[in-house]
Amino acid sequence: MAERPTVLSAFVVDPKRVGGVETFCRELSMQLDARGWNSTLCFTAEPFGNVKRLLTLPNVSIEVDSTLGQRGWKSTREFSRILSKHRPRILHLHFTPHVSHYPWLARFHWIRSIYLTDYLSRAEGETAERVSFLRRAIARVANWPLTNLIAISGFNARECAAGSLASPSKIIRIYNGVDLSRANGNNRASFRARHGIPDGRRMVLQVSWIIPEKGIADFLEAARLVLETDPDVQFVLVGEGALREELTRETRESVWADHFTWTGLLEDPLLDGAYTAADVVCQLSRWKEAFGWTNAEAMACGKPVVATEVGGVPEIIEDGVSGFLIRPRHPADAADRILRLLRDSDLRERMGASAKQRVAEKFDLRTNVTELVRLYASSQGNGF
Repeated sequence: MAERPTVLSAFVVDPKRVGGVETFCRELSMQLDARGWNSTLCFTAEPFGNVKRLLTLPNVSIEVDSTLGQRGWKSTREFSRILSKHRPRILHLHFTPHVSHYPWLARFHWIRSIYLTDYLSRAEGETAERVSFLRRAIARVANWPLTNLIAISGFNARECAAGSLASPSKIIRIYNGVDLSRANGNNRASFRARHGIPDGRRMVLQVSWIIPEKGIADFLEAARLVLETDPDVQFVLVGEGALREELTRETRESVWADHFTWTGLLEDPLLDGAYTAADVVCQLSRWKEAFGWTNAEAMACGKPVVATEVGGVPEIIEDGVSGFLIRPRHPADAADRILRLLRDSDLRERMGASAKQRVAEKFDLRTNVTELVRLYASSQGNGF
């Protein structure tokens, strides 16, 4: 029997929790298996617990490269070892730098189908047009071996083209997706009980890294404004990050101390019930989000989202239809939209239904991975 060909997917990711990357890996591997291909998944650390169970499939092998995404001889040698071991026909790079040695290293190993996905959220005020001519030229040469550069939103596709990361003809938009089968849980009560959410209080949620770029300070200020008008609300923050300890202390010392819940990092926010327990979900990012996975997850659970109009977010949320879009760094606007939703259960239900339908139509993980697999197939001819 002929040896099954392999797709090697390399992620500069420590797979600690079940999230968008991990569910993508599972769906991709299942679709590859259906076509008679193996799936090798390379991470910067070993997956454990629920993540490992999620990724354990007959055609999957796991590799760990702690140097992945770094420059230098050690990184080159380690990834060369993995390429030599698995001899993939297709290499797909995820979260590696835009300019790296990996595309040419793959060519050296006789890999002809090489993909890079751009997940990068851009900083406030950053524009691709400001990149110097020399940096653009270096990027174009470094990425010349790429078969395609995949952008996870139209915003990122435009940024990649403007920054000359690849020829415009090679840039393809394929949205991130949500596993809709995991968004149908009925665990609202168990989440609230587990985290001590008082009975009867409506819940406003943000799931993100606890860092300045995610607008955590704006979320907390919006919460204060809401509570001054309507104290019957609980604000829940899911995640970890540099500001966690400082901001947790600040909220505990405030007059609204018992109206804030900090859960820390949840292994699986979707199945844990974080979204289904919420009445309103926020994502008040200051930087230009490449996509906004948590927005799509909340919408898949039928929740209206109040989010900032940054990066690729307007491609997910239709303002006034499936949620509200506001300007970044405007917590008063966020508070206004939150209060509007909390006061009107019909509006919440209507927007939540529109949000769920939009995700099913545009951000279904299975559909979007199928689009990627078809792209792989187009590079392999009859061999896929």
